Amino acid sequence: MKKYIAEFTGTMMLTLIACGVAVATGVNYVGTALAFGLVIVAMAYSIGNVSGCHINPAVSFGMALTGKMSWCEFGKYCMAQVLGAIAGSALLGVILGSFTSLGANNFDGSTVTVWIALLVETILTFVFVLAILGVTDKKENGHATGIVIGLTLTLVHLFGLPFTGTSVNPARSIGPALLQGGDALCNVWVFILAPMLGAFLASLFYKYVMKSN
Repeated sequence: MKKYIAEFTGTMMLTLIACGVAVATGVNYVGTALAFGLVIVAMAYSIGNVSGCHINPAVSFGMALTGKMSWCEFGKYCMAQVLGAIAGSALLGVILGSFTSLGANNFDGSTVTVWIALLVETILTFVFVLAILGVTDKKENGHATGIVIGLTLTLVHLFGLPFTGTSVNPARSIGPALLQGGDALCNVWVFILAPMLGAFLASLFYKYVMKSN
């Protein structure tokens, strides 16, 4: 149970604080990217020893596909993560006094089409999950794991923010979209499908390229 409470709390903090920074700064690219990366660093060194600090269904999917966690545990992690993201979005809405803008992921549909959004999110999640699978593969990397993962999340946000607001995390997208509604909710399927596809591709690369050496 402690693992699921940790995943709930970590995802809640990610959504509350990082999405909160995005809203408060008007999605300042550098500030928002750093916020997401730094929350991951903070959570990795606090709840990492409890649950592994996935706080992302795509990360848990990659772990399950590579045999690093059971499918039963994967389902429970996803439930805790989505509930945590909803709680974080609800807290953010209360703090802001409005639920009209909660940092939900979206794209404009003209300059960034649905296909571009799917491509960007798939590629960025591939990079993010692959980095996690690689850095967690060796115990000697333990002291640097949180920093590597946090910096990688910052990197993918710097690229993806102008296109989709950067998800690479279905839970982080579901929470704000459910409470914000509108186009964000209509398009949330993109931010569920693409990250899971990116995680799937990362797991294949990990198993058949990285692990073959």
